Formats: sequence, C-alpha cells, structure tokens
Amino acid sequence: MKNFIFTLVFSVFTFMSFGQNTPKVGDQLVVKSPKAESYKYVDFPKLNILVKRGQLASYNAVIDQVVVVDQVIELNYNTTTVVLKMKDESKFFNLYKTVKANYNKAIESGELVVLKQ
Repeated sequence: MKNFIFTLVFSVFTFMSFGQNTPKVGDQLVVKSPKAESYKYVDFPKLNILVKRGQLASYNAVIDQVVVVDQVIELNYNTTTVVLKMKDESKFFNLYKTVKANYNKAIESGELVVLKQ
C-alpha cells in the first residue's frame, strides 16, 4: 500500500512539472548567446551562410532579443519544436521571418530563456 501511494504522489508531481514546461503560442522568450561557436538547438543559419548573404559573420544581432512563439509542433513525447518570430516583426539577420527551435533542448542548454511576465 505504501508503494502505491508513493508511486501515485510521484506521478502527480511528474505530470505537474511536465505541464509547466509546455510552450503556448504567444509565449515570449529571450535568445541568449550559444555555449559553442554556433547555436545547436535554434535553427539559425551558420556564420558562413550569413557572409554569403551579405551579412556580418556574427550572432550579436539576435543575442538578448525577445522572440515570440508563433507555432508549436509536437513531434513525439519528448520533442517539441516551436516556430519563433521576432517580437517587433522584423526579420532575423534581415533574411528570415521565422526560425525553428527544439524547445526543450534550447531551454536546457540556455540558448533560449523564458521571459517572465
């Protein structure tokens, strides 16, 4: 009986923590600097592509920018992909209106941070 109660309490807390981590359309996030040279979980173009398109080879234009979740795509149980757009409706690097990101991995790695409202 004790094992059943323990399992029930544990599963309730697990579902509560999972429910708080799901994104909704309209959520605001902040783009932070990547840990490595380029972003791993946010689909920004590589630096050489930016140079070929006439932009500076730097991610400084998007660091600390506020983005809005435009669309949420549930692929399977652990993978949630979000489509992001700039809050001020401008384009990323003057090239892309939206970009995709693996929500859970980007939040865990610190590439995206949820903006407190």
